[in-house]
Amino acid sequence: MSSPIIKYNEPVFRPPAEAGSAIIQATLGCSWNKCAFCEMYQSKKFKVRDFEDVKHDIEILSRMYAGVKKVFLADGNAMALSASRLLAITDEINKHFGKIQRISSYALPKDIFAKSNTELTALRANGIKLLYVGIESGDDELLKLLNKGENYQSTLDGIQKAHDAGIDTSVMILNGLGGEQYSQQHAINSAKLVNALNPKFLSTLNLSFPYGMDHFLKRFQGEFSPLTIVGIMEEMHMFISALNLEGTIYRSDHVSNQLILKGILSRDKDSMLQKIEEAIRATPRGLYPQSPSML
Repeated sequence: MSSPIIKYNEPVFRPPAEAGSAIIQATLGCSWNKCAFCEMYQSKKFKVRDFEDVKHDIEILSRMYAGVKKVFLADGNAMALSASRLLAITDEINKHFGKIQRISSYALPKDIFAKSNTELTALRANGIKLLYVGIESGDDELLKLLNKGENYQSTLDGIQKAHDAGIDTSVMILNGLGGEQYSQQHAINSAKLVNALNPKFLSTLNLSFPYGMDHFLKRFQGEFSPLTIVGIMEEMHMFISALNLEGTIYRSDHVSNQLILKGILSRDKDSMLQKIEEAIRATPRGLYPQSPSML
């Protein structure tokens, strides 16, 4: 019998919706790890974990999480793995966990697109039903300045390919990402991209500077003046105003958000905009948000 010990390579990150999931590190770190705004995996180099080690963790976690309905494949981008490796991992998950609701993972659009329609359909059949994709922005100029490694079209192509295979997505936009200089084009073009995708889930987080703004500015390749709290809410208002979605579930409830919003955009859009307008009127201008600590 395998040793009943799981040694995670920390830090380990997972989406809020995966709080009750069994977390299996299929990879370590992020396969891209060059985005100017992201500090999540700076302490790690990307690595594909040995399959036998992953199998060991699956066996142990299936006993520790008996009856669990969801499994999350960490770290930053398990979809960078080949379809054959992902199928082997999900085979093991299904063998040991039994009937589960879904398997999910973070993903980059380019790694979704690199897989064939047949491969994606097979992964969906094996349980990968939700991918979390940080698209950050739909503005090509801003994405280039941030060294995101994706653009509007590559993001659209990758996520649409997942949708065509029956895999749902949860996409994320970063408010304040372009500061004052790029706020309007960031909001409008991000809404344009999200409208084209109509994802099942949408969330917005706020840009933060856990290691200070100077650290961010060393990697951001343009001019940058941070948005105030009011500026962030005005950008949010512009973004949501331009959305035209059907059935998308929206959340703005991350630790970085100043204003908590939840709802279905096709139903609750007007009430969300009203809440933002009320918050703008109640907030003194000139105040800047404090960044949550990474420590």
